[in-house]
Parts: sequence; structure tokens; C-alpha cells
Amino acid sequence: MKVSCLQMHMELGNPSENFLHAKQMIRRAVKEHPDVLVLPETWNTGFFPKTGLAELSSRNLAEVKEHIGGLAMEYGVNIVAGSVSNLRGGKIFNTAAVFDRKGACIAEYDKMHLFTPMGEDGFYARGDHICVFSLDGIKCGVIICYDLRFPELTRRLSLDGIEMLFVVSQWPRERIAHLRCLTAARAIENQIFVVNCNSCSAADSTVYGGTSAVIDPLGRTLALAEETEEILSAECDMNLAEEVRGSMPVFRDRHPGL
Repeated sequence: MKVSCLQMHMELGNPSENFLHAKQMIRRAVKEHPDVLVLPETWNTGFFPKTGLAELSSRNLAEVKEHIGGLAMEYGVNIVAGSVSNLRGGKIFNTAAVFDRKGACIAEYDKMHLFTPMGEDGFYARGDHICVFSLDGIKCGVIICYDLRFPELTRRLSLDGIEMLFVVSQWPRERIAHLRCLTAARAIENQIFVVNCNSCSAADSTVYGGTSAVIDPLGRTLALAEETEEILSAECDMNLAEEVRGSMPVFRDRHPGL
């Protein structure tokens, strides 16, 4: 499976420009014939406008389904459409959406762990469900940024059988070493591929660090981006996850009752 991360620069509080830019990047990326395209966290609004957020947010993913789902159908490509600020039922969620090659929205996930140090919990509602889906017969999961610091979430997804985890993020440059360590750890301990698409924007005083990566079940980095905008691609041999689990049987040997 070939995956391509769209490490995107976005403008804080400018959804119309960000939608246009995301569509342009998708049209560039499909020229390399990936199986899956991945966008970063809250790419429609940036992370995150504290004034007028509700007005800037997507309406129950309507624009995302129309524009990004439309491109998935047009080009016959799977798209993990990062996450967007999403107004639904009178609340704002940080919502990830996944589209298959026919443009159907096959999965939605609301971020569970809201980043309290930046006040995300004061503007967004917390999600209440995990997200498992299949792309081209491969069982996958998606988490959003701060979720990565909670290993029990990825372990739960792995116990449900995922082979590939998509991590969409707006991770700041000052803590980029944490992002690199944690994505590798989640890959190694769960024996899965981890695909991280991070942003490279600056929003107010925060600079986001790029360095998106694709990591295999042995913890090896298959591809690593720089800090600026780029499209990062890697080929993932999906037979490897089964091979690793056969040679290092941590799921068989674990003690869930501890």
C-alpha cells in the first residue's frame, strides 16, 4: 500500500483558502498514484481560532464530503481527510473523516483527548467512540494529535485488529522529538504501521513542526519529511505486520488482567 502525507501549510481562520489549498495538494499528490492520501489535523481552520470558531467550522462535514469526497471519487483514491473543526448538533468537534475510492465517507472520528494546555477543551466537545475501518482490505484506525500520548487508545485499536494507524496532527516544533518517539513507540509496541501527517503552519505564536513520517511495525522510518510543506510518500509492505507478530508474539504473551 502506497501512502502519501500532505504536510500542509494552512492559514488560521481561513477555511476557503485552506479548502482551495488542500484540493490543489490532492491534485498534485494523485499524480504519483498513491493508494491513500492523508491530510493533517484541523486543516480547514487551523488550530484553532478562538474567535468565531463556530462560524468558521464545517457544518456536519458537508463541505468535506462534497469537495474531498468528490476528489476521492474523481481520482479513485482513498483519502484520510485529516480532521476539521466541525459543527454538529450545536457543538464543535475535532472530526476526522475517511473516504474510500468511490468517494463514500466510510468512517468518522471525533477527537477523544482534547489538548487542555491550549484550551481545546473549552471550545471543542470530546468524542466518545473509537474508529476502525478498512481501506483496500486493510484494517485501519485513526487518532488525532494529543490522542497519541494515550497508549491505551492505540492498543484498543490494535486489539481490534488494525494493521495501519493514521495519526493526523498539529504538533508544535518545540515538542517534535516527542512526536517522533511516540509514533515509533506506538508502531513497535502494537506491531503496526503508523502514518503521521503533521502540519507545518504557524498560528499566532505557535510554529508547527512538520516532520511527517511513515513507520513500519519494526519501528523503522520508511519516510520522513522536513519542516516545510511537502508531499511525503512511502510504500508499505502489509505482509510485514503479520510476520512481526509471528516472530515476536506480544499479543499472545500479554497479561490483560494485570
